[in-house]
Amino acid sequence: MAAEIHSRPQTSRPVLLNKIEGHSDGVNAAVLIPKEDGVITVSEDRTIRVWLKRDSGQFWPSIYHTVSSPCSCMSYHHDSRRIFIGQDNGAIVEFLISEDFNKMNHVKTYPAHQNRVSDMVFSLESEWVVSTGQDKSVSWMCTESGSMLGRHYFSSWASCLQYDQETQHAFVGDYSGQITLLKLERQTYSIITTLKGHEGSIGALWWDPVQKLLFSGASDHSVIMWDIGGRKGRTLLLQGHHERVQAVRYLQLTRQLLTCSVDGGITVWNMDTQREEAPQWLDSDSCQKCEQPFFWNIKQMWDSRTIGLRQHHCRKCGQAVCAKCSSKRSTFPLMGFEFQVRVCDSCFDTIKEEE
Repeated sequence: MAAEIHSRPQTSRPVLLNKIEGHSDGVNAAVLIPKEDGVITVSEDRTIRVWLKRDSGQFWPSIYHTVSSPCSCMSYHHDSRRIFIGQDNGAIVEFLISEDFNKMNHVKTYPAHQNRVSDMVFSLESEWVVSTGQDKSVSWMCTESGSMLGRHYFSSWASCLQYDQETQHAFVGDYSGQITLLKLERQTYSIITTLKGHEGSIGALWWDPVQKLLFSGASDHSVIMWDIGGRKGRTLLLQGHHERVQAVRYLQLTRQLLTCSVDGGITVWNMDTQREEAPQWLDSDSCQKCEQPFFWNIKQMWDSRTIGLRQHHCRKCGQAVCAKCSSKRSTFPLMGFEFQVRVCDSCFDTIKEEE
């Protein structure tokens, strides 16, 4: 990938500070080492690498370790320097990194899943490693004894995970587009609720324990902010990608949300901006503007001797409308629509230029 490296920031654009190359296959996880000019990466090429920045300004591997199966995900705890690697064969491997980041010793191998580990979180407070896998399950294991504490199965692949350390709640996204909230205990668990809003598989989750906000990205190109702490079911829909969203990060300090998609697009959202919640789509057997029947409304079609129309929805008001009554397109960032979307003609006339 050709890229230009800039020494000073450009207005409203991310600045490429450095580029690390060396893996022979896809990099599935990368994490910055706090208080160090260093990065840890894991890859499909079965290697774990710790990169430290040298005096030349370039990153070189200080640790190069090969494991038995492709590395699918990673969880790194800096204070204890413990690192957990999820693998394609379903196992999780724990290592301890030396203080100078030049050596890594094997600690334990956990038989967490029967298939590829999709995501994982290590909790030092409870000494648990919580993980999701393509065997359609979430499991939690004790890192002191190495034993399995519990497991829950879903109807589809469990693709991503976030974990609240204080309350021991886990958010699990799956390939059906649902997010399940579970309360985990040492030998049992309970399902609290299921969040439904995406029309495609969940690709990424991020939990902000301070504001009690959950962010999700999915294959339907959209991002949703779930206000869990507000307890009112408030959600915000953000559409700023053309392809599947694969990474989501919320920066508490700057109140910015970073989202990445598979086409290489990076979107930075200002979450301090006042936004409106997108309306629920309404159901109707006929256009709610001109009252012409939709194609399944056989009775009205027969009575009026007309051909049924296809149903659409206005993204601003949520009403069910026909194509003729929703011929206009507009962006509407207040509701998270960064690209032009379908709006009914009456709503189009109410949108102001500054909106």
